[in-house]
Amino acid sequence: MKILVIGQGGREHALVWKLAQSQIVEKIYCMPGNAGIAQIAEVIPMPDRFADLADWAESENIGLTVVGPEVPLAEGIVDTFNERRLKAFGPDKRAAQLEASKDFAKELMVKNDIPTASHRTFVDAEEAMAYIEDHNTPVFVKANGLAAGKGVIPGRTFKEAVQAVTSILVDRAFGEAGDSVVIEEELIGEEASFTVLTDGTYCLPFVSSQDHKMSHDGDTGKNTGGMGAYSPAPVITPELHDYVMQRVVYPTVNGMAEIGCSFKGVLYVGLMITDAGPKVLEFNCRFGDPEAQVLLPRLKSDLVPLLMACVDGTLAQHADVQWHDDAAACVIMASGGYPDPYQTGEVITGLEDAASIHGVNVFHAGTKQDGDNIVTAGGRVLCVTATADGLHDAIQQAYQGVSAIQFADAHFRNDIGYRALERD
Repeated sequence: MKILVIGQGGREHALVWKLAQSQIVEKIYCMPGNAGIAQIAEVIPMPDRFADLADWAESENIGLTVVGPEVPLAEGIVDTFNERRLKAFGPDKRAAQLEASKDFAKELMVKNDIPTASHRTFVDAEEAMAYIEDHNTPVFVKANGLAAGKGVIPGRTFKEAVQAVTSILVDRAFGEAGDSVVIEEELIGEEASFTVLTDGTYCLPFVSSQDHKMSHDGDTGKNTGGMGAYSPAPVITPELHDYVMQRVVYPTVNGMAEIGCSFKGVLYVGLMITDAGPKVLEFNCRFGDPEAQVLLPRLKSDLVPLLMACVDGTLAQHADVQWHDDAAACVIMASGGYPDPYQTGEVITGLEDAASIHGVNVFHAGTKQDGDNIVTAGGRVLCVTATADGLHDAIQQAYQGVSAIQFADAHFRNDIGYRALERD
């Protein structure tokens, strides 16, 4: 089978790496890919139109297209492939609203009694500010649309909240993604990521994981696309796992089906584990990044049949998924300044030294080949992942990998996994 992967980040590198291990895969293509992906797949430019991409997939006899990032899903890439009877993994455009519109997701949760923070949606900045002033409680201000994981701004004081509303609705910091804002109460607790595969009816849970969203140690700084992750996440107990499946996952998938938006693909649930129980912070319609970089190395089973079963509606036949007992941890190495403006084109050294460390994989995110050098080409540059017998050792080995790699003004957090280690 020939497989096409869409995307160019660390998540897509991890997907290509895992798919390449399948005995049924003949060749993998990736559009547009990165310097790391190019070492295990054929990297080709992404066409401007989905129709042209479908033409290419048809001509090359691609058996499965795996869409990594959220933007092409929200723009309808799966719809185009479905119209041509080409197999594509991921939700169609209507179902992808679950991530593409926070207001849509909130309304679905309210309708289906799914636990989440109280909220209001606004298109007018003055009305939003009046609401904030009237309620006088800490909030989060969220751009309604897709903002690459950066459209969530804390407003713990009235001043901070007003600044966030102004940035999104008035200054248009996130463009069309900020045509409206969702203002929701601040939830206090510990975050966790809950990932399932679904064919629209059956839901297959992955092992637990936890992301680190904030840019600096101690969960300080600015919101990012993710600065590291680990799996398993001890905060997700067996009891919490069952609760989330029963109160969140199945009500979401069933609720989508009831409104004619059958959801097939990855359902990623961002949770806050509060004293009152788990509450949903957000839904994503694809693998998390960097969560995929710790989940996929722990997956012992072949990924290809699972993805195909989601497309074909036969996922229940693949319920017996096998996992490695090893824990996994990853540390994101970012360009200095990220998520604010940053420099690119910095030469990266030490990649082979890091990869030679036992249990370490270096997944490329923002990189490109420049002559004989691999250079930085994005905010999040590399994801250094390690697997080991326990989480402490996995974290330690990941940081050993980080210490072997150098590029100018590299930034990374030094405390990935600290919440889990505190529980030991």
